[in-house]
Amino acid sequence: MRRGTLLSAGVQPSKRPDVREPFSRSASRDPHLRDAGDPVVLGALYAEQGADELVFLDITATNEKRKTLSELVNRIAHHINIPFTVGGGISSVEDVSVLLQNGADKISVNTAAFTKPSLINELAKEFGSQCVVLAIDTKQEEDGEWYVYLNGGRLKTETKCFDWAKQGVALGAGEILLTSMNHDGTKQGFAIDITSKLAMALPVPVIASGGGGTMQHFVDIFQNGKADAALAASIFHFKEISIPALKKYLQQRQIKIRV
Repeated sequence: MRRGTLLSAGVQPSKRPDVREPFSRSASRDPHLRDAGDPVVLGALYAEQGADELVFLDITATNEKRKTLSELVNRIAHHINIPFTVGGGISSVEDVSVLLQNGADKISVNTAAFTKPSLINELAKEFGSQCVVLAIDTKQEEDGEWYVYLNGGRLKTETKCFDWAKQGVALGAGEILLTSMNHDGTKQGFAIDITSKLAMALPVPVIASGGGGTMQHFVDIFQNGKADAALAASIFHFKEISIPALKKYLQQRQIKIRV
């Protein structure tokens, strides 16, 4: 996989940013989050507007002890023509097989991979590293260190984010999806320091998530945070920023972006 910059309704080298348009059944840990709309309709809209990838994160699936909704994944996949990553409730090779059969291109694992690290290796061997995205929810604590959180950000561990990301890549993860809980939902900017630390140290793409609120925040995470992709949710969902306008803004600031 190339590293570059992607806008994702959810980036990858050339360090070319990618605007990924993520949408989720619970796009934020805010219990008062507004309904972001029908994910099938949103997915089709984001693909049409120029999102480089689509990310569907069912972040409450693990906490509610259920599987990601494969039927919904299938419906979304039939309405888009861009790479599609799905995460939530995945804990086995069988789970991934079902999602890939229903149209996912990549899968994202989080709590299950931390609980059973060998799962990453199993999935990479079965489907290839390019299919395996290791999602990490992290929070900077008072001691200045960034720690891993599980179960949709509800359970703190004593493992440092950098150590787990490095281990995950060694086990076969092909991408890191990094969500800063300090920044998620704030619209005050992405976590530049921990993102740049991972992006500069790891040989795989690092996707920054959490905190995007203005177009300049995307410039900052690509230029200073060295992210390969930036994932945003509510600003796209509620039309605070449009994907075409954001891509034009990035181009004007000499950031190589897919058009």
